Amino acid sequence: MPAQQHLEQVSVSDLRPTQMTVGAAEVLLKRSQWAQLKSKARDKLLLSHWFPAVKGPQGRFFIVDHHHLGQALMSEAVKNVWVMQLADLSEQGAQMFWRVMEFHHWAHPYDEKGRRCEFSQIPQQLSQLRDDPYRSLAGEVRKAGGYAKDASPYAEFLWADFYRPLFRKADLRSNGGFGLPESAVVEAVALARSVKAQFLPGWSGVSSSLHK
Repeated sequence: MPAQQHLEQVSVSDLRPTQMTVGAAEVLLKRSQWAQLKSKARDKLLLSHWFPAVKGPQGRFFIVDHHHLGQALMSEAVKNVWVMQLADLSEQGAQMFWRVMEFHHWAHPYDEKGRRCEFSQIPQQLSQLRDDPYRSLAGEVRKAGGYAKDASPYAEFLWADFYRPLFRKADLRSNGGFGLPESAVVEAVALARSVKAQFLPGWSGVSSSLHK
């Protein structure tokens, strides 16, 4: 592996999250995809999906992306993954560490109800991330072409907050599982393309101003 990438192999159980929730439906999908892969394909996936992370207090790696994949791999009893170090803040105390993380948009301390929380409330393990079905909905809408993938950090959480008042949580459950009802996704895609969502990252609808 290229030395300049600063890659390091780390135990999945040692990875620290920088967010509080995931979309459980997306985690379940990644687990299903992993289960279908043969040994060589699994090795290839792990070699190509580096976890971008910041080295923080006590030398822990705080990942800033791939939380869904990380939780899926942990559930599938994968032991180690490759981490790409973005910065070394291991000499900083907890307060300054999180201040710097927030400055760089490397942390998202919002719970499953979209409420801002203290950084100390972020779980310490990927397995402790709670389900936010609206995050699952936002992910499904993007995959369905409702909006474009955006490089902005945590963009899909902003879409989740957009949908939060528009759908009941009960409407995002299907038969007691984590899958999303197709009708909810179809409705959400239409909303994503409407002018109501034009302020969101990746919006790809048609602005009403173009018709004037």
